[in-house]
Amino acid sequence: FDAVARGARLVTLYHRPMDHWGPDAAVRPLTIGTPSLRFRACEPDGPVTVLEPTHPLLTHPNPLSPADWQGWVRERGLYFAQGWHSGDWRPLLAVQDRGEEPLVGSLLVADHGAGQQVHCALALHHQLPALVPGAARLLVNLLSTEGFSG
Repeated sequence: FDAVARGARLVTLYHRPMDHWGPDAAVRPLTIGTPSLRFRACEPDGPVTVLEPTHPLLTHPNPLSPADWQGWVRERGLYFAQGWHSGDWRPLLAVQDRGEEPLVGSLLVADHGAGQQVHCALALHHQLPALVPGAARLLVNLLSTEGFSG
């Protein structure tokens, strides 16, 4: 977290509560949702709402569009974040299965000093082997420093 405070970006991807996620896993308190049945979006073509369309993680270096959420396989994600302080973490997406309430714990960002932590519970580990272009563009954005002031 010292590196994050000095300006680095820490990206955490798809953690389950049993993966030893605890207070020392995030720069600000963040609780992983359990049971996963309540904190997931199983439909790969379920609705995605971008909550902060101008956020650099969604625009640099790849501007994401509605087409980037098409063609996903298996599920959108599991073990979305269940709890966090709204002043610490900002949700960037709302994801849902049809007929269910939107969940906002799939992609969050928290500033910490000069840097930030990004927590992504989307199932990128299923999308990348399937060569889903939107998932690849999103991952590049999460890892890129373009548009990041840290």
